Amino acid sequence: MADADHIAKIVSRLPRDFVWGTATSACQVEGAALAEGRKASIWDDFARRPGATKHGNTPETACDHYHRWAEDVTLLTGLGMGAYRFSLSWSRLLPDGIGAVNPKGFDFYKRLLAALREADIVPYVTLYHWDLPSVLQEKGGWTNRDILRWFGEYVDAVIRHLGADIPNFIVLNEPSVVAYVGHYEGVHAPGIKSAAAMYAAMHHLNLVHGQSMRQIKAAFPRAQAASTYTHFPIYPLNDSAESTRAAQLMRAVWSDGFFGPLFRGEYPREIAGQIAPFVREGDLDLCRTPGDFLGLNHYCPDYAKPAAEELPARLTFAHNAGKIEPIGTTDLGWPIVPDGLYDALVDLKTRYAPQRIIITEGGCAFNDEPGPDGRIRDRRRIDYYAAYLDAALRAREEGVPLEGYFAWSFLDNFEWAEGYGPRFGLVHVDYDGGLKRTPKDSYFWFRDLLRAHKAKAAA
Repeated sequence: MADADHIAKIVSRLPRDFVWGTATSACQVEGAALAEGRKASIWDDFARRPGATKHGNTPETACDHYHRWAEDVTLLTGLGMGAYRFSLSWSRLLPDGIGAVNPKGFDFYKRLLAALREADIVPYVTLYHWDLPSVLQEKGGWTNRDILRWFGEYVDAVIRHLGADIPNFIVLNEPSVVAYVGHYEGVHAPGIKSAAAMYAAMHHLNLVHGQSMRQIKAAFPRAQAASTYTHFPIYPLNDSAESTRAAQLMRAVWSDGFFGPLFRGEYPREIAGQIAPFVREGDLDLCRTPGDFLGLNHYCPDYAKPAAEELPARLTFAHNAGKIEPIGTTDLGWPIVPDGLYDALVDLKTRYAPQRIIITEGGCAFNDEPGPDGRIRDRRRIDYYAAYLDAALRAREEGVPLEGYFAWSFLDNFEWAEGYGPRFGLVHVDYDGGLKRTPKDSYFWFRDLLRAHKAKAAA
């Protein structure tokens, strides 16, 4: 099917008010790691550990969005996305985690928010996208219950200095990654390998979500606020009872350990005993604070395989090891399974019945480079988005309250432990050529899709 025909087919299935956006995070694009008062985050520290990231890459420069934000807003304007999701750097705003604010840090975000407003691009601002100030990690970070007080002070500063310009808050990005990958597997910052640390972090993340929701809504009742969660089908590695149980346990750790407290005020029975030492009276009432919408990040299904220890089961991330046949793989080796997104959306509707869902991240790593004519022909990315959007709209047509989709990501960027190898962006960044930005074919595909959708809305 020709792109124009495919775009017309997608648009015909969309409501007029469907939200289109693209996304980044501070640590992945800003750079300027120690500029103008900013101090280190746990990702600055972690990336300097030998072997922690591919090729020893660090976020010190990233895409230098801190200095090139005006150019990037121009690219966003040309793309025509109605919304832009980005995160704030806690270390840039409160360099010591608490206490004195950094005026230059707040000025940066004020300029960015003003430029987005001028361009008629609606901001969705993430408060925590994994980059905890290092000074707070030295005090235990997410394993220390004092994180509620620290995060509360951070949210209060954001509300006071920026809140009037933020119509949409996202409190936490993918808390399961923070807890499991950062505190149990140890392959993300802060690099801890402890089940107890994971369970402590999980509970404190749930509490911080509830507390922050209440702070934001008290200050700005009309603002939209939520957290965003990574959710996908977790399949058994094989037909054995052991693998089936591993998948059930992994779902409890990865998804239900957050959705259970959020929607029901309870932890799943598989992990309730492990969480219990960290729970105090009234905690679960605080955790049970659903957002104005549910943010969903989705890339691919995964498989769980049994671990030597009883809990938690380990997850085999993004390996094509099970019975589900992908239609392809990305350049990271992640399976391309559009039905995985459909299944994830239907599962959320069936088990938790959120009133509104926005896909706050979806995308793929394809490392296409400019051709001799300078054009970046990332056909595989276009086909990926077309297939995943089709799956999402099938779920919507079956009653899933899906209201928007954000493409990950706007720019090629620092992809955490994978460094600068994987390219997820709609815009190519030349890391060896002065960080030159070049829109890819997928950028123009989205531009055409958005124009067609706007024309429908105006009709």
